[in-house]
Amino acid sequence: MSFFKKLKEKFSGDTADQQEAQPETYKEGLSKTRGSFSSKINDLVARYRKVDEDFFEDLEEILISADVGVTAVMDLIDELKMEVKRKNIKDSREMKEVISEKLVEIYYGEKDGDTAKLQLNEEGLSVILFVGVNGVGKTTTIGKMAHQLKQEGKKVIMAAGDTFRAGAIEQLEVWGERAGVDVIKHNAGSDPAAVVYDGIQAARSRGADVLLCDTAGRLQNKVNLMNELAKVKKVISREVPDGPQEVLLVLDATTGQNAMSQAKTFSEATDVSGIVLTKLDGTAKGGIVLAIRNELQIPVKYVGLGEKVTDLQTFDAHAFVYGLFADMLEEETS
Repeated sequence: MSFFKKLKEKFSGDTADQQEAQPETYKEGLSKTRGSFSSKINDLVARYRKVDEDFFEDLEEILISADVGVTAVMDLIDELKMEVKRKNIKDSREMKEVISEKLVEIYYGEKDGDTAKLQLNEEGLSVILFVGVNGVGKTTTIGKMAHQLKQEGKKVIMAAGDTFRAGAIEQLEVWGERAGVDVIKHNAGSDPAAVVYDGIQAARSRGADVLLCDTAGRLQNKVNLMNELAKVKKVISREVPDGPQEVLLVLDATTGQNAMSQAKTFSEATDVSGIVLTKLDGTAKGGIVLAIRNELQIPVKYVGLGEKVTDLQTFDAHAFVYGLFADMLEEETS
């Protein structure tokens, strides 16, 4: 069975894959990237009837313009050339499917599995620490995740550890009211580590399953910020076995390679276990997902594909490629 047919079958009907990955949300959320990417791929195939070196050079430009990242693009082009030789592909139209399949493979690498699943304690408290610069949607992401975890039957508490940004505490309180989740807070300007410590004690005393911790994002005070994060992490590690269970770095997809730079900075300062990529619906350069995974070897765990609470989606590379190639997929399998 062809890869496009497998993909269509995977996300058609009332299947578990469809329910979990929400392919239609990916399809809608990636419309900007797909509109740009798909049209360029179609134009490329129309211009070249055969697959030659010129074809690959133009494809390279298309992938880089989608923010897939130079390293990832080089790897992908090498893989595609090998596949063309292996399958003796002559017709450029066959490349649409090969490209989509290789995009999935390059994301997962040798680990074609559940890289996006949150690592939570089966028993006892799990602590998730959120890091990232101001303005990327960190507090909103925490609120949406609190809502989703509560819908799954977990008792959730949030700690307002961003005590420096004006309005951050109040913003988290609004999300707490929406989700029906308690928020542990101190006054503005307080020690973030003290807020997190109180959050842990409150979570324990109230029998919570998950504590979600907001943090400051003042990258202009890089040394101070990183010292703060180290202190917060030390408090969590001391109070919760194996904690924090996740350190999620929130990045704004619309900032492109600037997001990559932030990812490198934070991953040097703290053990980032996963990425949350917000505002993916607002960019035509959704390839940043692949660039981050390929260059930093950090899995993208969630993506923001819209404003609604349900638009924060667990990342699935197959659903991502489905959203990226949806129009072509319909054409090829109809």
